[in-house]
Amino acid sequence: MLTPFDDYPIHQTPLPIAHAGGGHPDHYDRFWFNGYTEDYYFAVALGIYPNRGIIDAAFSVVHDGWQRSVFASGRMPLDPTRTQIGPISIDITEPLRVNRVRVDAANLGITADLTFQARTAALAEPRQTLLDGTRPIMDVTRLAQMGQWSGTIGLPGTTLTLDPAGVYGTKDRSWGIRPVGQPAPSAPSRTMPQIFFLWAPLNFPDECLHFMTFEDAEGKAWAKTAAVLPVIGADMPVYGPGTEAEHIEETRHQVRWAPGLRRSQGATLTLTRGGRPETVELEPLLTFRMRGAGYMHPTWAHGRWHDELAVGVEEHRVEELDTLDPTCVHVQQVVRATWGERTGLGVLEQLAIGPHAPSGFRDLFDGATS
Repeated sequence: MLTPFDDYPIHQTPLPIAHAGGGHPDHYDRFWFNGYTEDYYFAVALGIYPNRGIIDAAFSVVHDGWQRSVFASGRMPLDPTRTQIGPISIDITEPLRVNRVRVDAANLGITADLTFQARTAALAEPRQTLLDGTRPIMDVTRLAQMGQWSGTIGLPGTTLTLDPAGVYGTKDRSWGIRPVGQPAPSAPSRTMPQIFFLWAPLNFPDECLHFMTFEDAEGKAWAKTAAVLPVIGADMPVYGPGTEAEHIEETRHQVRWAPGLRRSQGATLTLTRGGRPETVELEPLLTFRMRGAGYMHPTWAHGRWHDELAVGVEEHRVEELDTLDPTCVHVQQVVRATWGERTGLGVLEQLAIGPHAPSGFRDLFDGATS
């Protein structure tokens, strides 16, 4: 099947661009953005699943004790430049530098018109590959980029006006294979489901810090990276030569888990640079449940067919979601970051399912001990 992208010199196989991932049903290609201050957080996600013929998106905000979300799902358009489904759209204004996010759902209580401007060059994380026997669970490439936001968000009874000098965020573009949609029939796994993931993009005034780790049940990392990224000016490159990051020699983490939960009440990153340790203290300010962007959502999970077009909304008091329910354990927390004399703002994402010996987790969803 041909699409407009086949007119560009971007082919990587003999197949047309529409034929992705060797036909694997779990192939996906996703935009993810977050933005935050000390008082609110928002996230937008838009994914396509070319071998399922589905596109979906979500926009979610935590503000004043509420988490509100709007979801949309439908049939994937043939033109891959149409990054819109229902009321949610993401425009690539300037690749790897400027994006525009719009949400036109006033009837559902949420609107937005936002512009993301990169603060750093894009950073490619190491490829993340995880197998269960012979079956690929994950085979993913992701880029991360720090930025700042301008624009407005409309919520019931209020409008948030975003000042780019004080609203930071992260752009996350990932693609590959990840569990999406209805799983294909297969023999049951011989092992308990397990994943442990920490992701901490942190914005400071003069440079940014990126940390990521996936670990097995014993705490051994199977994918890990940490890097310092310079803050760039408007005329500096965002990809290619001149955008090299400083990769950290060694990084350790210590999460202080909230008793009875799988959510942090603080964390410490220890970086080794030039043979000397440096610590970054992370103090949580508010928590976003990733279900608001479709992750493990009971209805709006990624890659599921609903109809030619389906749109939904939900809202919860934040404290209602502070549980060990599988839809609530995947979180991002806005954190105040203290790195020596510097203070910054960022997020600490946490996904802990199954055992993780360093954290004291032994079962599928047991909570932390005090």
